[in-house]
Amino acid sequence: MCCQLPPLYCNSIGQSNAVIMAKSNNKLMSTTADSSKSIIDSILSNNKAWIEEKTKDDPDYFKKLGSRPQKPKVLYIGCSDSRVPPNELLGMDLGEIFVHRNLGNQVPGNDLNALSVIEYAVGHLGVTDIIVNGHYDCGAVKAACARQDLGLLEGWFRLIRDVYRLHRHDLVHFELIKDDVRKHNKLVELNVIEQCLNVYKMGVVQRKRIQNRQLLEQQLGKGTMNKEDIWPRIHGMVFNPHDGTLKKLEVDFAFRIGSLDHIYGLYEPPQRKQ
Repeated sequence: MCCQLPPLYCNSIGQSNAVIMAKSNNKLMSTTADSSKSIIDSILSNNKAWIEEKTKDDPDYFKKLGSRPQKPKVLYIGCSDSRVPPNELLGMDLGEIFVHRNLGNQVPGNDLNALSVIEYAVGHLGVTDIIVNGHYDCGAVKAACARQDLGLLEGWFRLIRDVYRLHRHDLVHFELIKDDVRKHNKLVELNVIEQCLNVYKMGVVQRKRIQNRQLLEQQLGKGTMNKEDIWPRIHGMVFNPHDGTLKKLEVDFAFRIGSLDHIYGLYEPPQRKQ
């Protein structure tokens, strides 16, 4: 609607408002740029301090790090949550952990990113242990349990909802007593267990375990072989951000997959070969 002011005055106001908005936007952009510059400056400063700390006792630390190929023994699959840093959490140095992170520490069977990381870590780097690490107070698990449409995230969080459906009998007790925290923590743990099973189902993992079992049988004999010596070993763990502790979960692969070996097993066990 026209304000009925003379056109010259109206144009003057419009131009003034445009100047004011331009100045405001410039000020906002300047503030944002300054903030960004401050963050980057802080990061670069921290980097220098970190280098000094690393080279204080070993001046050749980075020379040695850069000259040797990576040979990590551990593949870490965790959540992208900023409170859960793998190296600090596990107390391991650079070059000791191969890392993959995503929302909710998922290992879907159709995620080429996660599958490629596992294929490379197991098939080429020769990692001996795979850790799937979840954490309490997980935003991904909380989001998956809320009645809301999260757009593109729905396809991802539905995987956690499927874990809830598969283990509803494990969670119904907490629903009855309305203990949301303990129910959340239980779902976090069940989600980790399911992702461990997803890792176990992969062809590269099964193939490497069979190869190593056959090698151990040749070296030690079936009677003296410990199943814990067969790698890659898969471990489920949960981090508690409230006290910093790691909890190791018991993942009974024989119980959860054993009866369905004819479905999930991609290789005929050696003893069954004709």
